[in-house]
Amino acid sequence: MDVVRSVTFSPDGKSIVCGSHDESVRVWDVFSGRLLQGLNGHTDWVTSVAFSPDGKSIVSGSHDESVRVWDVSDGRQLQELNGHTNWVTSVAFSPDGKSIVSGSCDKSIRVWDASNDRQLQELDGHLELITSVAFSPNGKSIASGSYDKSVRVWDASSGRQLQEMNGHTSWVTSVAFSPDGKSIVSGSYDKSVRVWNAFSGRQLQELDGHTDWVTSVAFSPDGKSIVSGSHDESVRVWDVSDGRQLQGLNGHTSWVTSVAFSPDGKSIVSGSYHQSVRVWDASSGIQLQKFNGHTGWITSVAFSPDGKSIVSGSHNESVRVWDVSSGRQLQESNGHTCLVTSVAFSPDGKSIASGSCDKSVRVWDASSGRQLQELNGHTSCITSVAFSPDGKSIVSGSYDKSVRVWNAFSAIQLQELEGHMD
Repeated sequence: MDVVRSVTFSPDGKSIVCGSHDESVRVWDVFSGRLLQGLNGHTDWVTSVAFSPDGKSIVSGSHDESVRVWDVSDGRQLQELNGHTNWVTSVAFSPDGKSIVSGSCDKSIRVWDASNDRQLQELDGHLELITSVAFSPNGKSIASGSYDKSVRVWDASSGRQLQEMNGHTSWVTSVAFSPDGKSIVSGSYDKSVRVWNAFSGRQLQELDGHTDWVTSVAFSPDGKSIVSGSHDESVRVWDVSDGRQLQGLNGHTSWVTSVAFSPDGKSIVSGSYHQSVRVWDASSGIQLQKFNGHTGWITSVAFSPDGKSIVSGSHNESVRVWDVSSGRQLQESNGHTCLVTSVAFSPDGKSIASGSCDKSVRVWDASSGRQLQELNGHTSCITSVAFSPDGKSIVSGSYDKSVRVWNAFSAIQLQELEGHMD
């Protein structure tokens, strides 16, 4: 196998799909380790893979300009969706699994029937490459952002462009629907965050304040607030209804790399290139905690499932767990001998998995910080780790070109999934 571009569990946790630079998509049985299918057909890097909502199909996009649909049970290629004339940048199933949307560097968005190779729509209008596409929560509309500085909304069934939202003066970096599907938020290299009425296309708000390009935007779970992070080192919270900046959360001394709301929407966590993790009160803007201790860049941060704890991984080789309400560092878990690349909570919040460039995956007790397992076998940096939905297995991908599946409790390597050439 060569570099694994992406790995993910099926919705039921019984299978794994991975895409690779070796141009293949492969499906594995988690429990037996048997290669169920080697899905070959792409002639260039596979850029993204995703299961359908029911787990029965897989869609893949590639630099070979094609979108392909595969049957999970027998590995048969159901469809080869051709039409794009440049790299496919993103693919997604509609919420009901009946349609697929793809965006490409050819400046087009295409909608496909997931059950056959029929192109339902070619959504032309953007003048530059597509950066992101998203279905609305009800699956009836598609939002897209582009280097042409516009946000566009399309009717998913007819392909008709419903709206062209102009206002940004540089590349649109990301678009997202609000939880109720009525609004769209966009971030841009022009340093602004804008909110649009998804139905009328009217710009509801221009949220100005950032002094460098916006890296990420997200709606709160209730849709009433927006959080944005920027290269200007700040995190900002905005009121969706009137566009008022509720808070300017300053404290980071380098680029803000990521922002996220807690599950209950009451807190915001942000990570930075400058080695700090910060937690903020979403309503007051008060910095609740500054988690200093890492002596290297923060590589990843995540809330626990109940939102009460945060885990962070760092270039300083440590994994740390923090109490959100008190700011107290609950645990510092040391053992890795090189930078920690990724961290993840188990579904029940009781365990943490971490991957590192020391080639190991480690499992920790979230409450005590005790190392439960050290999973050795990879021969190069770990690129990603994830728990299965039931928390019983861990999957890891590595620059050693392999995907490995482990028993989360016994540390037994269940499978080494080899086959990718890149």
